[in-house]
Amino acid sequence: MHIALVAHNVKHGDGQGRVNVEIVRQCLNRGLDVTLVADDVDPDIVDWGVRWIRVHPVLNRPILAKVLEFALRANRVIDRIRPEVDVICANGVVCTRPHDVNVAHFVHTTWLQSPVHESRTTSGLRAWYQWLFTAVNAHLERLVFSRARRLVGVSDLVADELAALDVSAPIRTIANGVDPTEFAPGPGRRETFGLPKDVPLALFAGDLVSPRKNLDTVLRALVDVPDWHLAVAGSTTDSPYPALARDLGLAPRVHFVGFCDDMSALMRASDLFVFPSHYEPFALVVLEAMATGRPVITARSVGAASLVSPECGIVLDDPSDTEGVARGLRSFQSPEARKTAGSAARTIAESQTWTDMADAYVDLFFSAAPSPLPLEHASCFPSRPLPRS
Repeated sequence: MHIALVAHNVKHGDGQGRVNVEIVRQCLNRGLDVTLVADDVDPDIVDWGVRWIRVHPVLNRPILAKVLEFALRANRVIDRIRPEVDVICANGVVCTRPHDVNVAHFVHTTWLQSPVHESRTTSGLRAWYQWLFTAVNAHLERLVFSRARRLVGVSDLVADELAALDVSAPIRTIANGVDPTEFAPGPGRRETFGLPKDVPLALFAGDLVSPRKNLDTVLRALVDVPDWHLAVAGSTTDSPYPALARDLGLAPRVHFVGFCDDMSALMRASDLFVFPSHYEPFALVVLEAMATGRPVITARSVGAASLVSPECGIVLDDPSDTEGVARGLRSFQSPEARKTAGSAARTIAESQTWTDMADAYVDLFFSAAPSPLPLEHASCFPSRPLPRS
């Protein structure tokens, strides 16, 4: 069977891109042929034996123009290769041609309605452009989803949002995965990141410019829990949060570590992960923290929150619940409480591996083919040994 995967990125260091990497890996492991219709693909993936048809928008254009141009160019590629492939799997608004599977990593219709959408939290030209960008994508995604034979949400949250669009295609959830060997419990080295020893240390990671990630609620909660310190991973360029931390009197306890290229080591150096984002279709960092054996404080507006049981963390109904975040930090004050919850988190994460996720996609491809093969026939295809994830 031959799969065409249409995506902007197939890369290890990108959230959606990493999902695509693991899908490609497992397709090849199970003997399927793969064509990538994409802009950016890691070179080692091409070495695995896939065909890459590059869809390369013109540089130095606004992002919205690049999105539209990519879709139009991808359409032309799909028209050309459609007779050669059995299943076309697209990622969101990347084409408008009919296709077999569409994976929704983000629902712009939901984000447009959010009270913290940038059209409501900024002003002037930026606010207007952010509204236009999301509104156009929201219109396009309804069109694209209506032309998919099957839809996948990367979390139950996204699947519910797809259902709210009143699309006719069947919808299922395939949750994103984690590498439990890369993100694993173990001793952390705080000195590597310039972090204080012998204090309870929570970790927040994400975009430090947009209010969507909701660091301000975490900082305000920290005022009421004086024993806790907070490490913040992310670029502080144009970020308002270092100034907010100073204004709140938190500068000695909030440690901005900048962009981190070894998140697993930073998570091992922390005691807890806190991430009450206002809107997050999945949030790989939550699952990565759980795999590292760390308790999690998050919100129902985060897709990965559905994986967080009461034994391993706290899920807030309202992401802006400052007292709820503070109460959560207090509940994990003792090392014993953190150890017990972290062990439960690790157990859950071990059942959410990249291989489990990718197998679910490959099984879906077999059933989504116009003349589907029974799954028991999948093993008859010759496998190709590939690098492990």
